[in-house]
Amino acid sequence: MAQLVTNPETQHHGEGPKDRTMILNMGPQHPSTHGVLRLVLEVDGETVLRMMPDIGYLHTGIEKTYEAKFYQQCVTLADRMDYLAPFHNEMGFVLAVERLLGIEAPPRAQWIRVLLNELQRISSHLVWLGTHALDIGAMSVFLYCFREREDVLRLFEAIGGQRMFTDYFRVGGLALEAPLGWFKRVKKFSDTFFERVDEYEDLLTGNPIFQERTKGVAHISKEDATALGLSGPSLRGSGVDWDLRRDMPYSSYEKFQFGVPVETSGDVWARYLVRMREFRESNKIVQQALAGLPEGPIKADAPKIVLPERDKMKTQMEALIYHFKIVTEGFSVPAGEVYQAIESPRGELGFYVVSDGTAKPYRVHVRGPSLANLQGLPKMCEGRLIADVVAAIGSIDIVLGEIDR
Repeated sequence: MAQLVTNPETQHHGEGPKDRTMILNMGPQHPSTHGVLRLVLEVDGETVLRMMPDIGYLHTGIEKTYEAKFYQQCVTLADRMDYLAPFHNEMGFVLAVERLLGIEAPPRAQWIRVLLNELQRISSHLVWLGTHALDIGAMSVFLYCFREREDVLRLFEAIGGQRMFTDYFRVGGLALEAPLGWFKRVKKFSDTFFERVDEYEDLLTGNPIFQERTKGVAHISKEDATALGLSGPSLRGSGVDWDLRRDMPYSSYEKFQFGVPVETSGDVWARYLVRMREFRESNKIVQQALAGLPEGPIKADAPKIVLPERDKMKTQMEALIYHFKIVTEGFSVPAGEVYQAIESPRGELGFYVVSDGTAKPYRVHVRGPSLANLQGLPKMCEGRLIADVVAAIGSIDIVLGEIDR
């Protein structure tokens, strides 16, 4: 839809309108907006004068639904917000509840959580790279990226039973031990992935057309990015060296060695370079997790909170009773409130959980990185060409399922 409107700022008294601008609706069904997003653009020729993001077309009410579910049921809700990073959603929620309960997952469970989070980061970045390159005209990269993403999704299916919404993390640990041979499959993938990233870079990084579409495009300064609450690669691409895995470590991240990629130019090119380097850093963490994986249980010793092993449930009456009560009545969480933040592929993902002492949350609010990063989009696009809007959207890697909670 396009509409010609008079811009009052360009009127001259007695002469009538000297110039007119056009209002354009981009979306809400535009295939390049990475979800159901509407952008109201006021343009003068090919220049974007104003941008107004309009959200809510995918509203799910997930935050309100948390209040009607037992804590252990909420994990499946967390999965479905950022549907490209469900393991990170699960991690943030279960860590918040564990803090309220005063329990901690065993070391083996923490390391497997880290391993899965970094595989998930790789998978999410693969979707970003393939679709972002496709948005701005590089078609082949999409096929390369989804080749590796299929490998990662098969690993998720093998350990959790589903390709995407695995519902694998539990308050106090993990649902199941990894199947036989699974870690060897992860190692096989990890050993070849560095070469795959080299292939992506051979196609894009030195490509003059790709550079033309990304360098100097959709710039946002370090000060503006910080003031608007950007995080993750969108913030680090503007020169802010901040990563929660290193600066506020959780789930044993302090035991891993990895770099935090930072670029300073603040444009689409910088955000691209940050994520390309994150591919390699995440793969390094995967390899460290495989090499140093501790032995031991994958569930905390908390019988009234964590479901007992099935063999115990079938042979011990006490275990059977605990299983029945947890499944049918849930487990009570001490009254209190907590905010737990983790580093998702898009930035700071925070869970604010309030307990009133019952088996269901009193309130859950999520600080989604996509919503905060979307705030930076007008700053990136206003005063620049309309042709660069799609490149800007792809560079912040938003997921509307997380925005429209």
